[in-house]
Amino acid sequence: MNTQTKNNYKPNYINPYLGGVLLGLLVLLTVYITGRGLGASGAVKSTVVTTADAISPTLAKANAYMGKFISGDRSPMYNWLVFESLGIFFGGLLSGIIFRRIRKPWVEHSPKITSKTRLIFALLGGIFFGAGSQFGRGCTSGAALSGSATFALGGVIVMLTIFGTGYAVAWFFRKLWI
Repeated sequence: MNTQTKNNYKPNYINPYLGGVLLGLLVLLTVYITGRGLGASGAVKSTVVTTADAISPTLAKANAYMGKFISGDRSPMYNWLVFESLGIFFGGLLSGIIFRRIRKPWVEHSPKITSKTRLIFALLGGIFFGAGSQFGRGCTSGAALSGSATFALGGVIVMLTIFGTGYAVAWFFRKLWI
């Protein structure tokens, strides 16, 4: 795909205001049905625990953190958060197919940096965000979105910290996207 085609491509997205209302209704419905809100970092934790248990069951069970999630009755993967995350992935894929947003992958980046630099910073950002989700006891959807929706003080603090930190460091990393 050449640069001209990439620049002219306008994907179809849902109206952001409608999307926000639908997301809020989804959080409300999830809290009503499950007694807790959305969250994706729990699915990653289940995957890590299952992988560690498959590689070295003795060490995984002896680990103070992972051992809590391992039992002989059922797999850590049998968790609604895993099914939620799979639904998000396949729902996004289906949406991309229906609205023709699936394209040959390319790395979007500023003309001032290389694709490799952009990917390295994306990886580092993901690692920091993943580590932060464990310190914050949940990801943006679990701790911030659902926490704020249930008026939990911790959720409000996480939300303010995520966006505040984003604004505070944006100036330093702006060359990665402009």
